[in-house]
Amino acid sequence: MLRTSAVRILGERDRDAVRELLDADPVGNVFVASRLMTTGISGGGVGAEVWGHMERGRLTALCYSGANLVPVNAGPNAVRGFADHARWRGRRCSSIVGPVEAVNDFWQQVTPAWGPARAIRASQPVLEIDGPPAVEPDPLVRRVRTSEINTLVPACVAMFTEEVGVPPDSGDGGALYRARVEELVRTGRAFARIENGRVVFKAEIGAVTQHVCQIQGVWVHPELRGQGHSTAGMAAVVNYALAEIAPRVTLYVNDFNTPARAAYQRVGFRQVGEVMSVLF
Repeated sequence: MLRTSAVRILGERDRDAVRELLDADPVGNVFVASRLMTTGISGGGVGAEVWGHMERGRLTALCYSGANLVPVNAGPNAVRGFADHARWRGRRCSSIVGPVEAVNDFWQQVTPAWGPARAIRASQPVLEIDGPPAVEPDPLVRRVRTSEINTLVPACVAMFTEEVGVPPDSGDGGALYRARVEELVRTGRAFARIENGRVVFKAEIGAVTQHVCQIQGVWVHPELRGQGHSTAGMAAVVNYALAEIAPRVTLYVNDFNTPARAAYQRVGFRQVGEVMSVLF
C-alpha cells in the first residue's frame, strides 16, 4: 500500500480508540467487539486483521478482516480505502457482512477483482429484545451437555447448510466447525430441546460483550416445524441470555424468512437495524 494511504493495520496500541468506536453501536458491532475481546486486536484470529481508517490522526472507521469481513462505521471515504486495501490483499474471506450501504458500496468496488458472489442477502433485519419475552418459554429447552455434542453437531450442520447453501464441513472435514460447536457447548452458550436423541429446537449465543449478546443458529427439526417450537424455544433462550449473559439480546434474519420473522415478533423482538451479507 502507498504510505499516504489512510488505511493501516491496527494493533494493541489502538485498543482505546477501537473500543470507543465499537461502543458507539453495541448491537451493530457485537460480532467484532466479541471477537476482539477474545483474541485481542493484534491476534484477531488465524489470518485475521483489523484495518483502521484514519482521518487527521484519528480512527474513524475499522474493518475486521477474517473469515468474515465486517466494516464498522464506514462512510464512503473509509469504504473506498478498505476496498483498495482489500483488492491489494486479495480475497481471504468467505463472507462480507455489515450495514447495507457500506457493504453494498464495498462490494461494488471489489467485484471486478474478486469475481462474482455465490449469494447476496441484500436485506437482513437486525432485531433486539431487552425485556421478558411476550410468550411462554419452552421449559424443555436447556443448555446442551458436553455428552450431547454428537447429537447437536448434525443439527448444526443441517442448519448451516440450509441457511448458507453449502455444508460447513466440506473443506477440512468439519474439524473447525465441530470445534466451534464444542466451544459453545463448553461455555454454556448452546441451547436445545432434545427428545429421544433428536434435536427438536436449537440455538446458540455466538457473540457476547458486556452490553449485548447475539443469537445464531436457530433451527427446528423439519418434521416438527409449524408447531410453535421456534417461538417457545426462542423465549427460553432469551430468558437464559438476559438472566445470565447480557442485558440485551440481538440477532439478524433474512428478510424473506417470513416464518422466522413472525416468530421473533411474537417473542417480542423489534427491528433496530439492517445488514447485508455477500457470501462466497
